[in-house]
Amino acid sequence: MNLDRPQAPDPYSLLPQTASFELTSPEFADGEALPAKHSFGEDNISPALSWSGAPEGTKSFVLSCYDPDAPTPSGFWHWFVVGIDGTAGGVEEGAGHIGGGSMPGQVLQLPNDFGSHDFGGAAPPPGDRPHRYIFAVHALDTAELGIEPGTSPAKASFMMLAHVIGRATLTGTYEIEG
Repeated sequence: MNLDRPQAPDPYSLLPQTASFELTSPEFADGEALPAKHSFGEDNISPALSWSGAPEGTKSFVLSCYDPDAPTPSGFWHWFVVGIDGTAGGVEEGAGHIGGGSMPGQVLQLPNDFGSHDFGGAAPPPGDRPHRYIFAVHALDTAELGIEPGTSPAKASFMMLAHVIGRATLTGTYEIEG
């Protein structure tokens, strides 16, 4: 891998400013390594996530996981969930597995860049520098975005932009020795 390539910016720093709130996981702290069970080559289990302090008027949440360091021009979407109930305070470990776990609300898991409608774990190329996996929770002022099941995460991000009233992020890292 070309380890000399510049690191991609945090994509959320490029979006319009909005209120912030807190996003945590009992399994890793911001900037720390993800446990192997959250990688594509291991158990591929989505982490437990908790959030608090969302802005008043939140009617739903969108949850995503994105790798800006993937060696592609567009990064790599690992998870994208719309329709999480606006009163929710998190998701349990494994909630992103099809048929496993539970999600608060009538959610829709959009296709990730692996091509499946679930959580796709960390999967950097062997020998590449540690990749960042940015988990983001967006608080929306609407419960319905009109998103169809096959909508791409990029299009869904565009569709929700005018409804975002708050954002929380938590970044884990992962690497595979080469």
